[in-house]
Amino acid sequence: MKRLWSQITASVLVNSIYQMKNYPVVLINTALSPISFLVLIFLVSDGALLGESILGGLIMAMFQGGIALQSDLSHLKNDFKLQDIVVSSPTNSRVYVAGMALSEIVYSSPALIILSILFVLTIHVSFLQIIGIVLILLMVFLSSVALSFALSTISTDIVQSHSFSRLITILFTSLAPVYYPVSLIPEALQPLAYLSPTTYAAQIAQHLAGLTQVSSEMFIFDWLVLLTFTTIFLWVGFRKARWRDI
Repeated sequence: MKRLWSQITASVLVNSIYQMKNYPVVLINTALSPISFLVLIFLVSDGALLGESILGGLIMAMFQGGIALQSDLSHLKNDFKLQDIVVSSPTNSRVYVAGMALSEIVYSSPALIILSILFVLTIHVSFLQIIGIVLILLMVFLSSVALSFALSTISTDIVQSHSFSRLITILFTSLAPVYYPVSLIPEALQPLAYLSPTTYAAQIAQHLAGLTQVSSEMFIFDWLVLLTFTTIFLWVGFRKARWRDI
């Protein structure tokens, strides 16, 4: 257990603490995307969608943190050959990815702290509802981490990884209705929105926060779809990733 913790701690120190300490500008960078979208939606809606925007910001911060892992893993694999070293060591892929994933949580902490404070100040829900929302955020994060790991093992260049990260983040958090209810999208386009797992995550979170209401059947369906997406992404991440044969 001590060795396991030291391996995870090393990932956090290398991949987040070092950068945050030596390059403080990254603290602004990690908070900029989710909070800038929050401000935009708040202004456009004249404050009516503040709650939805805060939840959307949390979802985006968690998903973006997980997807950013792809670039970091790809950089360490291709430029420093770290994955080759880890493969030949007692550390398995799950421990390696767990440590790197935790480092992304630390790296995203400026945005998460600000958004969490706004959540507490503006959205008043029970403890059980908070637990449900936290569970959703963790599922979103796990899904994006698993997807990032799979993509990083097949990526051959950091530029390619950045392109994948930007594209996936835009599709799943910017174009998908996470900052506002899906009902605001024209009905003809709503089926496209439901192709993204973050749409279901946002719809559940908004319902739990009392911001929007869905039927009990739809609420259960949203959970089932989100669980299915998470399971599929985890399977892809740890079964289809090229861990050794690279």
